Amino acid sequence: MNILKFNSDEDFVQTGANLIASLLQSNPKAVLGLATGSSPVGVYAKLVEMHQKGLVSFSKATSFNLDEYIGLPVDHPQSYRSFMNEQLFNHIDIDPGQTHIPNGNAADMEAECLAYDKMLEENGPVDLQILGIGSNGHIGFNEPDDNLSSKTHVVDLLEDTREANARFFDSLDDVPRQAITMGIGGILKARQILLLVRGAGKAEAIRNAVEGPITTQCPASLLQSHPNVIVLVDEGAGKWLK
Repeated sequence: MNILKFNSDEDFVQTGANLIASLLQSNPKAVLGLATGSSPVGVYAKLVEMHQKGLVSFSKATSFNLDEYIGLPVDHPQSYRSFMNEQLFNHIDIDPGQTHIPNGNAADMEAECLAYDKMLEENGPVDLQILGIGSNGHIGFNEPDDNLSSKTHVVDLLEDTREANARFFDSLDDVPRQAITMGIGGILKARQILLLVRGAGKAEAIRNAVEGPITTQCPASLLQSHPNVIVLVDEGAGKWLK
């Protein structure tokens, strides 16, 4: 792992955006693995700015998102499709037909999981997978457990995950109890992984992920087994790292 710590938010987001832009400049047809949540927001905003200045194009790129809530209408403001449209897709030149997000309203979720993995297999591997990390060490919505699924699957969200995401909803009761997520195996197939970690609330999780033992109780720790991971942490998130 290559771990970079930043005291400046501007440097954090510019570094993340530069990594993605450089990939697209060298490989316009790159396959991007995208994440939602607060950590990548600044990076997406910087990419929009760079695109508007003519520094990067997404016109030939393909994207696959990690996950989606189950049961939220696709146009719900907290669906991950809405998030990606508002934070990135609506402001760049990517072909909407080349942006893929698991369908959290599929009639047959098992079939949806299989179909998503098939699309990843046919279009992949992902050239650069962007990740955030949950305060309990989850990546995507792969929650701590005795066993982790390698493939796209339906997951029951833990209460601490729902509570952490409740700030985006009117109340905790409105937070979905399930999600569909790319599995750990799918994530680890990416050629390169960019883990973005912001805020003191993630300090313990990132310390466990990069300095602790590899364990399914901290799913992000499995990134230690990947040959090409770049970790960007801000001052708060990185305060306990050696």
